[in-house]
Amino acid sequence: MTSTSGPRTTPQPDHPRPDVPLLGPGLGALADAAWQVLVAAGVVSVLLGIVVLVWPHATLAVIGILFGIFLVINGIFQLAGAFGSHVPGSMRALHFVSGALSLLLGLICFRGAAESILLLALWIGFGWLLQGVMLTAVALSTEGLPARGWQLFLGVVTALAGIVLIVSPFSSLTVLAVVAGIMLVVLGLTEIVHAFQLRNLAKSSPVHR
Repeated sequence: MTSTSGPRTTPQPDHPRPDVPLLGPGLGALADAAWQVLVAAGVVSVLLGIVVLVWPHATLAVIGILFGIFLVINGIFQLAGAFGSHVPGSMRALHFVSGALSLLLGLICFRGAAESILLLALWIGFGWLLQGVMLTAVALSTEGLPARGWQLFLGVVTALAGIVLIVSPFSSLTVLAVVAGIMLVVLGLTEIVHAFQLRNLAKSSPVHR
């Protein structure tokens, strides 16, 4: 008796790479778009850090304006992120408050209210601390967040950088500029690495439809 059954085929798994997380359409789009924003923010941070490091003897007003630009840009990104679909409802308020305060601190730097080294360090430190707390809280509360580990790492590093500026006394503007410049470069490079992690994740993860 001749068998009429054809060759047995092995069904292909929906997720061919178990080491790569499966992203839904929303998180996949988030990973695809977020890495470009992070690259831009990281490049700005690195460039600003280099400018501060090669020009540490600038006046207080100039350093304040440079860091004001950085805090304003970060505040805008955080305010925009408050309305992202990936942010849990409980975290939207934290996003919004963190972004608004970072924007306010940046504007304070613009207005020349940082009349001393201590005040300037406090404004910058609080801006970084708020951003770090926000990133850490979102990473801890959002299951399935693309490159969650890197976002958590970035949040912790940013918060620690803010704490260093807040609690450390600086004897001169040059010392503050060097310390803050190094931190800017480190944070910028971390953001760029995080961005490429997101890009690779978006490219290698199949989208669950």
